[in-house]
Amino acid sequence: MADPSSYRPRPGEIPDSPGVYRFRDEHRRVIYVGKAKSLRQRLANYFQDLANLHPRTRTMVTTAASVEWTVVSTEVEALQLEYSWIKEYDPRFNVKYRDDKSYPYLAVTMNEEFPRVQVMRGHKKKGVRYFGPYGHAWAIRDTVDLLLRVFPVRTCSAGVFKNASRTGRPCLLGYIGKCSAPCVGRITPEDHRDLADDFCDFMAGRTGTYLRRLETQMMEAAEEMEYERAARLRDDIGALKKAMEKNAVVLADATDADLIAVAEDELEAAVQIFHVRGGRVRGQRGWVTDKVEEVTTGALVEHALQQLYGEETGDAVPKEVLVPALPEPVEPVQEWLTGRRGSNVSLRIPQRGDKKALMETVERNAQQALALHKTKRASDLTTRSRALEEIADALDLDSAPLRIECYDISHLQGDDVVASMVVFEDGLQRKSEYRRFQIKGFAGQDDVRSMHEVISRRFRRYLAEKEKTGEWTDGEEALTDGEPVLGDGDPLAGSLKDDDGRPRKFAYPPQLVVVDGGQPQVAAARRALDELGIDDIAVCGLAKRLEEVWVPGDDDPVVLPRSSEGLYLLQRVRDEAHRFAITYQRTKRAKRFRAGPLDDVPGLGETRKQALIKHFGSVKKLRSATIEEIQEVPGIGRKTAETIAVALAQAAPAAPAVNTATGEIIDDEEPDTTPGSSGEPVSAGLPDERRGQER
Repeated sequence: MADPSSYRPRPGEIPDSPGVYRFRDEHRRVIYVGKAKSLRQRLANYFQDLANLHPRTRTMVTTAASVEWTVVSTEVEALQLEYSWIKEYDPRFNVKYRDDKSYPYLAVTMNEEFPRVQVMRGHKKKGVRYFGPYGHAWAIRDTVDLLLRVFPVRTCSAGVFKNASRTGRPCLLGYIGKCSAPCVGRITPEDHRDLADDFCDFMAGRTGTYLRRLETQMMEAAEEMEYERAARLRDDIGALKKAMEKNAVVLADATDADLIAVAEDELEAAVQIFHVRGGRVRGQRGWVTDKVEEVTTGALVEHALQQLYGEETGDAVPKEVLVPALPEPVEPVQEWLTGRRGSNVSLRIPQRGDKKALMETVERNAQQALALHKTKRASDLTTRSRALEEIADALDLDSAPLRIECYDISHLQGDDVVASMVVFEDGLQRKSEYRRFQIKGFAGQDDVRSMHEVISRRFRRYLAEKEKTGEWTDGEEALTDGEPVLGDGDPLAGSLKDDDGRPRKFAYPPQLVVVDGGQPQVAAARRALDELGIDDIAVCGLAKRLEEVWVPGDDDPVVLPRSSEGLYLLQRVRDEAHRFAITYQRTKRAKRFRAGPLDDVPGLGETRKQALIKHFGSVKKLRSATIEEIQEVPGIGRKTAETIAVALAQAAPAAPAVNTATGEIIDDEEPDTTPGSSGEPVSAGLPDERRGQER
């Protein structure tokens, strides 16, 4: 590990002008490329106290052994040079998008004597017209198969073409009318090129004129009683319309635009691009990248623009590029795009209308791509094994933690404090063993104390189960505080059974306990285990802000590489615990807001509660009813009616509503808060600022 001060440039040595800089490691390999409006100000940020740097930046500057720079005239030149160097050196600490050369295009080789329609990948060639990219090659073949009926352009390879010319016999497509057979002279080179031009015009979106021309020819053939020719033209029109239906109009006015959306988390980002030409979606592509450096959404967009248009010129760069966030600053990027196209390019965020709606569709595709990538990554056995090994090495464990439990605390401004426990075994979720807790040991907001309570209760149950199965050898006395409070409908776990056949909820111990938080939460969890005499279970915490891993007793966190599979697994475990906790907390809060005085009546179910409200109309009228009147409700006997009357008499009536504008007391009927009623729950009126403070 290098000390950045050992290669820091001397004061005044770095110029105060735009440029591009490169960090190299001890083997002279370029590990990071960046651009700056002011090289002096930008590079000074890297050579400060390491404690003030982001962990990813800290790793980069300690891996580097030297830094060098190149001065340019403008920020646009800096952008171009940065792109060139990233392509040349492939630096490990730059954002890396998966190469898109595998995306297929529909290509027409207009640079040949007899243009050919085919699927092409890789770098674009001069004199070839490209349409796409498409998500799959079969999508291109389906489209071409429909269009060859109307535009019988050559699709065969050079070898097949030469062989047919030599033998004087066309291929099968020539016999069935899906090729004009220029190989045997059925069509002149000039007419075949005109046919290829018509094919390209149709693919470029100029469809209306050609369809109208075919319809006119069909009507003329019908008037001249050439019914077979008219039928063929009719079928041609149907084939073209079917091909057009594959690309429905999404933007009016024949708009040419590219829409870029980004879905990201702390470790990875997915980018999706829709190519709209002539108002229709002509192609789609996407990448998933590891975020090996701290980067904003605007910076991700900038890298995507470089990847998309770094080698494109002319019409390949559309007039309009719609993005979710603008690079900072945006002017050099927009000027660079304009230079690539040769005319003005609009780079902006859509605000309303069809373009905003289409951008939302692209964003959904990006989110689905990221979720699919995570699913594939998590399901790979080799990757999971490597992740567990990396966690064991980082935390100095004797073996890989095959069972991991993670705990999180959730509340809303100190109310409805709950906790969650999620379980991962061999890197995969075990949802049947998830547990959720209500915090009842104290009132108010205290995440550290809540974490101590939850860990204590969970492992008291583990010790009780261990004693019950006869695993105690020292005659020690198990500690127990009774059944932990679980939510209604909580799934039951496992294969171990009690004598009465009920599953044991906490019979399995984990090798690793992960808590959502930093040093205080980790210390609380470790203290809870120590108080119970458990010393063979490791504890760590994952802090959200910097994704640092904290272990008990250490003042400094363990920083795993951003590309680490171990960190990725810990993040998934932590995020799942947070999701499970906040879902339970919201459910509890909604249930509390919907609660009414009838909920406290023992033995009164939902059906009879609804029958009471339907009969009397409101809780207020029910409260003023006599026992005999309550008995008139079907299913309500004398004893139940007396219990209802006593419960309603003891329950304090709701405070009257007040018109805040006039101060007038509104003496309306009490709102129906019985679950299943048509009234809106109180939670619907919760202020937005309070909703945002739930954890």
